[in-house]
Amino acid sequence: MSDEIIRSLSVRGLRYSYRILSQPTPRTEPAVVLGGALQGMYGWPQMDEHLGPHAPVVTADLPGMGGADPLPPGAGDDLMCAAVAGIVDDLGAARVNLFGFSYGSAIAFGYARRNPGRVARLILGGVPAHISETQRSHWAQAVERLGADDVEGLATLAAEALLCLDPGRPVHRRELARRYVRRSFLHALTHSAHAAPSLRRALGHRPDFSGGLSGVPALVFAGEHDTVTSAERQNAFAATIEDSRFLTIGESDHWVVLERPDDVADLVARFVTDRSLEAAPALRPPASLPRPRAGAAGRAGG
Repeated sequence: MSDEIIRSLSVRGLRYSYRILSQPTPRTEPAVVLGGALQGMYGWPQMDEHLGPHAPVVTADLPGMGGADPLPPGAGDDLMCAAVAGIVDDLGAARVNLFGFSYGSAIAFGYARRNPGRVARLILGGVPAHISETQRSHWAQAVERLGADDVEGLATLAAEALLCLDPGRPVHRRELARRYVRRSFLHALTHSAHAAPSLRRALGHRPDFSGGLSGVPALVFAGEHDTVTSAERQNAFAATIEDSRFLTIGESDHWVVLERPDDVADLVARFVTDRSLEAAPALRPPASLPRPRAGAAGRAGG
């Protein structure tokens, strides 16, 4: 029988909380899940299902998300990493498995770089490793709708900016994902006092994915049609991490966690329990992308 516990913490005067679904006989270290800008602690039921039998599953309302305090103006990634450090310390775990998706991948990567000895395995998905100026301009137009109090327009533009709408690229449950993303943005913007500034920060965020990482086994994965940062660029980012793997999930885009939620959760569960990844469903064959060779910075697997 799994036990759910909610714990409250604070970092630099900001209140936040995390949820842990614990197991009596875990097979591996706790799995800490960090999602997108508006994804709080209750947005990951598929992780409970697939990861829950193997490890304590930890999800969070970090500052600026869910029921946590809003982020102050100018807050940087160091604050978010400090919030993750607070969770890891409160768990009393020597090390954790750390999964970051999209916006959360920058937080997870930043924490791992600062605290490699506390991370047993690192999983990063939908990594926004390269954002073009054209994309930033489109996102700025979406944010401008906030000033005009046009939350409907903002929700539509934000959803379109994060999804592959090219009919020539097959995406599993594309229309369902588009409606869900739009509805999620709309709900958050109309029901949360700090959703708007959190979204503004996320869309204007310039995360640092430079510098590489060593000492932490890592998996980076992408939807094959990710239009936020292409799978090829995410593959190149993975090559800066020593002892890393890179994989793509077929017929999906940046919102692969919505389009193929069970496949993503299964992949994460396989990685944290050291099982074969090749047998995971929905993966594109390794030959579908180039396999870069990192120099001093590290190497990537296919």
